[in-house]
Amino acid sequence: MPNKDQAWQMLRDADLLFDENKVNRAVRRLAVEITAKLAESYPLVLPVMGGAVVFTGHLLPLLHFPLEFDYLHVTRYDGRTRGGEVRWKTKPHVDVRGRAVLVLDDILDEGNTLAAIRDHMLEAGAATFHSAVFADKDIGREKPIRADFVGLTVPNRYVFGFGMDAHEHWRNLPAIYALKP
Repeated sequence: MPNKDQAWQMLRDADLLFDENKVNRAVRRLAVEITAKLAESYPLVLPVMGGAVVFTGHLLPLLHFPLEFDYLHVTRYDGRTRGGEVRWKTKPHVDVRGRAVLVLDDILDEGNTLAAIRDHMLEAGAATFHSAVFADKDIGREKPIRADFVGLTVPNRYVFGFGMDAHEHWRNLPAIYALKP
């Protein structure tokens, strides 16, 4: 894991993909789309910790309808740049049976984590499953799931900022960057 000076160098060397204004416009657009689809369903909203924290914090105040909120924590990365097996750290505390479930995540990379979450929610009895991702990575091949709501499409590079990390750094950035290839 890089130290503070290496983290600063990583940011200086990175390519800016989407500035703060584009990020904010994408979140506002997602709020409109989600409201149009789910406002009447009283959804259970479940962000995926910890990457979806920033996205969720910006999105929730823009959803002007009643909802219930909980969270889940599933990972395939644990600080690595390549995913491994899906590992549940925390399951929702609220019963999903008969509920419209909206899962929020920072990025749809290969899709394995979100597909596992979908399968788990439906097996647990969710009436419907919806997903919103801030970023959908264009990996050039089919994924096991498509998000219902997508903020931005990013290239097949290691991206960070707005909740997504680069070696456990820079989740706090308001814009989206990509590491140099």
